[in-house]
Amino acid sequence: MTDLHRLTPVRTAKYHIGQVVRHRIFPFRGVIFDVDPEFGNTEEWYASIPEEIRPRRDQPFYHLFAENDESEYVAYVSEQNLLVDDNPAPIRHPQVEEVFVR
Repeated sequence: MTDLHRLTPVRTAKYHIGQVVRHRIFPFRGVIFDVDPEFGNTEEWYASIPEEIRPRRDQPFYHLFAENDESEYVAYVSEQNLLVDDNPAPIRHPQVEEVFVR
């Protein structure tokens, strides 16, 4: 008899490294450069999110080279808050060219 029933199910990320996505609520977009299979940031970071919009921890979280109308930055976003971005404009974050080939 095996312990297959005891194995944790493998979560598959919906989005992939290099994909351009946008936030479902907030006005920013970015390119994914890393994925955590579940929440992997600090408790302080998690607690800083207002409880009414705080995402579940048990889902993939994505590291993005992000941009909005005013600046470029690194964002950490739950899968439930991302959508595919159909905007053909390239992401202008300065680190994109250090990691990706256009």
